[in-house]
Amino acid sequence: MLLEANEASPFEIVERKVPQPGPGHVRVAVDTCGICHSDSVFVNAEFPGVTFPLVPGHEIAGRIEALGEGTQDSGWQVGDRVAVGWFGGACGHCTPCRQGDFVVCENLKIPGWSYDGGYADVVIAPTDALARIPDALAAADAAPLACAGVTTYNGLRRSSARPGDLVAVLGIGGLGHLGVQYAAAMGFETVAIARGAAKADFARQLGAHHYLDSTADTPVADALQSLGGAKVVLATAANSDAITATVDGLRPRGELVVIGADPKPLGISPNQLLMAGKILRGHPGGTAQDTQDTMAFSALHGIRPMTEIVPLDQTDEAYRKMLSGAARFRMVVTTR
Repeated sequence: MLLEANEASPFEIVERKVPQPGPGHVRVAVDTCGICHSDSVFVNAEFPGVTFPLVPGHEIAGRIEALGEGTQDSGWQVGDRVAVGWFGGACGHCTPCRQGDFVVCENLKIPGWSYDGGYADVVIAPTDALARIPDALAAADAAPLACAGVTTYNGLRRSSARPGDLVAVLGIGGLGHLGVQYAAAMGFETVAIARGAAKADFARQLGAHHYLDSTADTPVADALQSLGGAKVVLATAANSDAITATVDGLRPRGELVVIGADPKPLGISPNQLLMAGKILRGHPGGTAQDTQDTMAFSALHGIRPMTEIVPLDQTDEAYRKMLSGAARFRMVVTTR
């Protein structure tokens, strides 16, 4: 059973014959699948090469139930708990892959686009997309970590920040509430930035040492400078104006790491970057190994996503709740 999206129509439950995994692939019995805002770019055919019917879902947690040819010596076994995220496999032959930078593969495979995604009972996935789930993590916690988790965790650990540095997380929603937890656990002096004074207590519950209300009279950049200037700003909010407003809050050689997607251009001038040597960087997520590292770190430090769990037959309602913004954190579909 799976949930198909058709062009300009709601999701529909359909039945298909259970597929067999081909060479280099495994069949994963899906336990849970997160609903990510990025699913909408496929459902709305905003991504190149989208064809319908479409089975979305790229925050998958489940168990291997069948091995394809050539995978018996891959280290994976039937019964292994695995996650598959936005990184759904790499081609292995483009220039970034040959340089070992698989997450920016020019032919990147994304579940729900390159092959059927996780709004289903089973998924066929290549072995290079698999991340091992620690025993300490429930499937509903592991699924969002395969996209939202790895993007925030990897964005911070691959930044220039070191323990003790001032690090700000812009936005404390579906991505940012994880980013604040990771930043605090990594030993950064953590600043949470969001709209409204009412979120201050929540930010501190997540581990933030400081909270900045972006609607206050003091501009965010000035408030960051009053704290000494941020070594890194992790921009999780999908708001170009809010991202732009943090640039002058960076200290010299500070780094703005952008993971919140917004089609509107950033309003940053070269002069804001040049003299202080500031860095502006987009961060695309992480490989399956990065996802595995994210889950291990989360298990070790007690970091979990905040989720709302719904059965597969309520995915359409949950998807629309996510789009409307009513789902404050992560919506997760369960098939069991």
